[in-house]
Amino acid sequence: MSAPHAENQDIAQRLREGADLLEAQGANPFRVGAYRKAADTIAALPEDLRAVFEARGLSGLDAIPNVGPGIAGAIAEMLTSGTWSQLDRLRGTIDAVRLFRTIPGVGAQLAERLHEHLGVDTLEALEVAGHEGRLAAVPGVGPRRAAAIRDSLTAMLDRSRRRRRGPAPPSGVEPPVSLLLDVDRRYRADAAAGRLPTIAPKRFNPDGKAWLPVLHATVDDWHVTALYSNTARAHELDRVFDWVVIYFHRDAEPELQRTVVTETRGALAGHRVVRGREAECRAGHAGAAIG
Repeated sequence: MSAPHAENQDIAQRLREGADLLEAQGANPFRVGAYRKAADTIAALPEDLRAVFEARGLSGLDAIPNVGPGIAGAIAEMLTSGTWSQLDRLRGTIDAVRLFRTIPGVGAQLAERLHEHLGVDTLEALEVAGHEGRLAAVPGVGPRRAAAIRDSLTAMLDRSRRRRRGPAPPSGVEPPVSLLLDVDRRYRADAAAGRLPTIAPKRFNPDGKAWLPVLHATVDDWHVTALYSNTARAHELDRVFDWVVIYFHRDAEPELQRTVVTETRGALAGHRVVRGREAECRAGHAGAAIG
């Protein structure tokens, strides 16, 4: 019998760690179980995961028993970047600046600005910001550089997605703003009441204290995670406990994120607003006022 593939074992261990952290943080037991089943399958897999991915792409990973499209995407991220952003977030060690520096032409200072001004920490969320035009508004970027970054991102992510029909922007399918605002309300209420588990983020936490509440939930068919924004900009503006970052995905789609804040200007001043989807929030607020 041949020795188990070392990379398979490493990925299986990361999936098990992700399952353990999700369980400790109160996630849906079915989601926890799915990661553990996939880990057991991958640990016993006679084939090399990297060879499967290079030969058959995401569909090849998805075809492995107990894997499915969501976990296939996580495995593809590990194989292409060496990291798994969801696991880093569960650990409290996510480093968006380091991740963004993997984009050709993006250095440390620009990576920091992208993270702080856009409030995103995954390549997929940065790609969405680019297609929405928000990337060009980051200081020092502008339309031409934004287009170059967006093209580099799409090329990087397409290698992971292994699309057969060439590059395309993200589907843009997201939960309705009403769902995101409901998750925001639930998170802030449960955090204030001390009902949520807490993690110890690596950044801006010199004492290593577990202070950051985390909510994992399944709403309709969306897996959501909510945390207060632990970014330099949130600390600088004293908005850590106002800005709520919500990560969301469905099993067949990549994880994306939005930030919910209290609006300070305009017609929605004083109301909770989903950044990047302000028009929908205005429409929803107007409809509620009329109703």
